[in-house]
Amino acid sequence: MAAGEQSGGARIEEIVELAREIRERVRARHPGGSAAGVALPDLIPVLHARDAAEAKVAAIGSVNPRPPGPVNALIQFIKRSIARLLDWHVRDQVEFNRSMITAVEAVLEALNENNRALSRLAVADGETRADLHANLAKERHELNARLVSEVEALRQELRVLERQSGRLLEEASELKDVRRHWAEWRQEWEKKLSINEVQFLRSVADLEAGYTHRASLMEANFRDLTKSQHKEFTLAQERSVLEVQKRLWADLERSRVDFERLIHNELRVVRQRAAVSPLEGPRVAPEPEPAFDSMWFAGRFRGSYDHVREKQRFYLPFFRDCAQIVDLGCGRGEFLELMKEAGLDATGVELSDECVALCRSKDLRVEKADLFSYLDSLAASALDGIFLAQVVEHLPPDRLHEFIRLAAGKLARGGVLAIETPNPECLAIFTTHFYLDPSHTRPVPPALLNFYMEEFGFGGIEIHRLSPAAETLPGLGSLPEDFRQAFFGGLDYAIVGRRL
Repeated sequence: MAAGEQSGGARIEEIVELAREIRERVRARHPGGSAAGVALPDLIPVLHARDAAEAKVAAIGSVNPRPPGPVNALIQFIKRSIARLLDWHVRDQVEFNRSMITAVEAVLEALNENNRALSRLAVADGETRADLHANLAKERHELNARLVSEVEALRQELRVLERQSGRLLEEASELKDVRRHWAEWRQEWEKKLSINEVQFLRSVADLEAGYTHRASLMEANFRDLTKSQHKEFTLAQERSVLEVQKRLWADLERSRVDFERLIHNELRVVRQRAAVSPLEGPRVAPEPEPAFDSMWFAGRFRGSYDHVREKQRFYLPFFRDCAQIVDLGCGRGEFLELMKEAGLDATGVELSDECVALCRSKDLRVEKADLFSYLDSLAASALDGIFLAQVVEHLPPDRLHEFIRLAAGKLARGGVLAIETPNPECLAIFTTHFYLDPSHTRPVPPALLNFYMEEFGFGGIEIHRLSPAAETLPGLGSLPEDFRQAFFGGLDYAIVGRRL
């Protein structure tokens, strides 16, 4: 009997323990009460309402039971028939009710999860608070220890300050004697200071006077020495410069004479070789050798190559826009080289073999031809510019107008014709320049060239007097200005016109 009671008691304890575990699982799944002092919502009423609703959903479409019997059986059959007939009508309602139950279960599950999360947060908050309390207690203990140590250090410093203040009091008592004797010491010190200052100022004044005197003497001696050295240097420099100049001019003069003699001999040899006929081929009658060196003649009486080249720079603006330019009687090629430097296309025409060879050696384009035959060979309007310098005075007078007419026919509209020739309005050319060249026929007046150019279709004609006679004949400067300009103006003139 006792064994049965013990086994019954054990069973009861097992049931109680099982019920407790089930309760804890339910509480874990559906926590209630509070978490960290915050009340959690009680979901048990909602669970009961859900169970009731599920029972009602299950009862939809079923027939209530009745006692047995034929009448009740018939009634139950009629009810089941009506329920089956109305099943299509209540099907949607049943599905809606089931969906609502599912939604309620989802809401309950979300609320349970929320309660569980709050419970976990409460547990974590409790642990955090415990850690904070422990840390605060530890820091409070450490702070108390530091305060005790600092208070002890302050006490030691106070004891040190007390000892130092004692020493200061002793020194202050000693300073009382110094303060009593300070007035006497100050008077004696100021007296000695004034005496030393006076002695110092006197010595400084004596030193300054001696330094000034010595500096003035040294400066005077230095100036005299510098002046004498500068004078000697200047005289020596002037003597050296004069000697160097004399030697330089003497050497240049000897070099000039040697080079002129060498050039003259070489040109004569070149002309003699050019006159010799080749061994093979038809023999051509040689041209008569000139009676004098024409290149040396031009350099002496017309001017050096550089001098003529700089004078002809005056014509650059008139030909700057021309594309095809010809220099009739190009001579040594001064104008052709100016055109080449300016980037303009220019061709020279010359009869002299020496001049043609000289120009071609400078990489200038030159043709050997007579100017009339050269112009005849060109097509009409083939040129943009024609230039003649010191040429028309060599032409026969009866062919001058023929040349102007021929040049007008070969120039395009707007083409430039520029002619330079001795100016017969200047009487000085008849005594010094014009008749130096035996090939000159007669001078051409500016009015005549102007007439010919107007007659054959040129317009915008300009006449420029060049090379004033007073520059080469200084004696003309004594003449009245208006008389000198009228009869002794420019030795040359340039006439420039454009084809209409």
